[in-house]
Amino acid sequence: MLFNSYIFIFAFLPVTFFVYYYLNKKRLTEVSKGFLVFSSLFFYSWWNIIYLPLILISMLFNYVLGRQLAKVVYQKHIKKMLLIVGVIANLALLGYYKYADFFIENVNMLLDTHLSLLHLALPLAISFFTFQQIAYLVDSYRGETQEYDFLNYAVFVAFFPQLIAGPIVHHAEMMPQFENIRNKVKNYRNIALGLFVFSIGLFKKVILADTFAVWATNGFDIAEKLNFFEAWVTSLSYTLQLYFDFSGYTDMAIGAALLFNIKLPINFNSPYKAVSIQDFWRRWHITLSRFLKDYVYIPLGGNRKGEIRTYSNLFTTFLLGGIWHGAGWTFVLWGAMHGIALVVHRAWQQFGFRMHTVLAWFITFNFINIGWVFFRAKEFDDAIKVLKGMSGMTGVTLPNVLSSKLSFLTQYGVEFGNFIRETGGNSYTPFGLIFGLMIVFGLKNSMELLQNFKVSRKTVWFSGILFIIGILSMNKVSEFLYFNF
Repeated sequence: MLFNSYIFIFAFLPVTFFVYYYLNKKRLTEVSKGFLVFSSLFFYSWWNIIYLPLILISMLFNYVLGRQLAKVVYQKHIKKMLLIVGVIANLALLGYYKYADFFIENVNMLLDTHLSLLHLALPLAISFFTFQQIAYLVDSYRGETQEYDFLNYAVFVAFFPQLIAGPIVHHAEMMPQFENIRNKVKNYRNIALGLFVFSIGLFKKVILADTFAVWATNGFDIAEKLNFFEAWVTSLSYTLQLYFDFSGYTDMAIGAALLFNIKLPINFNSPYKAVSIQDFWRRWHITLSRFLKDYVYIPLGGNRKGEIRTYSNLFTTFLLGGIWHGAGWTFVLWGAMHGIALVVHRAWQQFGFRMHTVLAWFITFNFINIGWVFFRAKEFDDAIKVLKGMSGMTGVTLPNVLSSKLSFLTQYGVEFGNFIRETGGNSYTPFGLIFGLMIVFGLKNSMELLQNFKVSRKTVWFSGILFIIGILSMNKVSEFLYFNF
């Protein structure tokens, strides 16, 4: 069940909303909580019910182990062993479903064997709920968790707005909200806020992201060769598609959660305005960055063991972040690129170098844009195809309308014609890209709008128009990109 589907918007969400608050009104708070868990698991099972036992077993295992880790009666070495077992079990489950075929393919290539691939379907949300529960185990080991019953824990893990693709939430910020009795009563301001930000997210997804998706898909997956402008249209289209798609999902998740008086953490803060790679990761997928920092970078030693070790920890953290996103060498390279970039940025700062803000932004944005090429490409050949075009190695084609004035350029190999044909674009495509970039760079993001939100005729009209446009444009339902990760 997709957020951008009629069944979710007009059936699942309103039914869940009204039944949940009806049960709370009757003071059946535990029943309402159980209903929310049931609804969330129904939401999860909509894609493939075969994986419902998987998430249930995972939740039960981690809950029981977390309770044991939270007990102070165990000796430290026993608790540490329990934690290691828990982390390995979670990673093994993730590794089996997500990386088994990747491992087998590489073994076959290196050893010239012919092991059969498993062809396992990736269980929805496994990357997200695995990280979420590993964080819970680590915090239980540290004595930072409170005593919760299984129903509370199940709501924390399975709460449908954030279950499928985040934000990656922390038990300390979620469980108290579900326990707060004030959150059991309808809050009309939160309902208004929720509908407002949900409408923005819906518009981002079905109007913006899905429009850019057409040009990105044609360029990456269909075209055999891209000229200069086609390659840039392809890369920028995916850069905008990914942002509007994932931030749109996050907006819809935050909006849906607010209907239940639950505040999810911010996950995006105008990342393409970043003026350094460090700044980018403070703005992009913020909850993933937080997880990597708290549960990978700092445990590795952070910046406490000298500069060389700090560089190593930075690189390792983002290499693992790349691997987490997908089973493929393109993801490994993407993670390595960002790890190296963070090392270079830190060294630059350590030497006391400075750069003009505009130049810093320009370099950062183009590095990110090039990095997304590897992130998106299914194979290295697809990435090389796009990068060769972006560098001008496959020629430059200009619009026919310029041929009379710039015909002298033909002696330098420039051609005239449909300059973005391979992307499936038309004469309006450049304006679409400019419009998307103007939104990204020139307007406030949804979280800024949310912070300054006031119920007024203006905001009602704004969110209403976005919602109606989104609803009327849901003729081609498409999944969110991060469902693949």
